[in-house]
Amino acid sequence: MDPITAIAASGLRARMESLDLLANNVANAGTGGYKADREFYSLYVAPEAADTEPSATMPVIERPWVDHSQGTIHATGNPLDLALSGRGFFAVNGPNGPLYTRNGNFRLAADGRLVTGEGYPVRGEQGSPLTVAGTLPVQVGADGTITQDGNVIGRLEVVDFTSTGALSKQGSNYFRLTDSAQQPTAPAGTSIEQGQLEASNTGSAEAAVRLVSVMRQFEMLQRAVSLGSEMSRHAIEEVAKV
Repeated sequence: MDPITAIAASGLRARMESLDLLANNVANAGTGGYKADREFYSLYVAPEAADTEPSATMPVIERPWVDHSQGTIHATGNPLDLALSGRGFFAVNGPNGPLYTRNGNFRLAADGRLVTGEGYPVRGEQGSPLTVAGTLPVQVGADGTITQDGNVIGRLEVVDFTSTGALSKQGSNYFRLTDSAQQPTAPAGTSIEQGQLEASNTGSAEAAVRLVSVMRQFEMLQRAVSLGSEMSRHAIEEVAKV
C-alpha cells in the first residue's frame, strides 16, 4: 500500500472511532449528569519505519477520555432530584460494589429506600442505604444532610478522587473505580442543590457541529484514498509501457 493511501486509511479509522464517540454523546445529550467522551490524538510510527522513514506517521486516537466538566444545573421542583454544584459524585451500591454518578434523579423504593432510576440504593456516609418515610417532606441540606420532620435521617455519601482517570464508565451513566490505589475522599467546596438536576455536558448543537466536521474530514480522506489509488494505477500503467 502506498504511503498516501496508508496514511489516509489510518485517518479514516480514527474518524470512524470519533463517529462512535459522537454517536454516544448525541444519544446522551438529554441524560442528566452525563459526561461526554472526547478523543486524544497522536501520531503512530511503525517500529520498522522509525529509522528509515521517520516522517511516515499515521494519525490515531491514542485514547478516549471523559470530559468531567460540569453541566448546566436546572430546577425541576422534585424534592428527590439532587444536583452537585462542584466536584464529586453521588455514591450508590451497585450489583458488584460501589458505583459513582452525577445523575441525582433519585426516587423512593417501595421499602422507603432512596434509589437511582435503576433501583441501586443511594449510599449514606457509612455506605449503608438511606431510608426515609414516604409520607413526610424530605429536606436535603447543601452538605447532604437529610432531615424529615426536624429529625436527621442520614447524610449522603458524596466523594471525589484525586484523578478521574481512575474511573471507568459502566453504562447507564455510572462510573466504577478501577485503580485501588485511588481512595474516595470528601470533595471540597461542593454543595448539593435540592429540586435541581445537572444536565449533560454535551449539547445536541455542539455534537451536531462536530459531527458535520468529522463527516467532512471523512470525505476528504476518502478522496485522498481515491487519489492514491489513481496514482498507483498510473504508475503501474507507465511501468507496463516500458
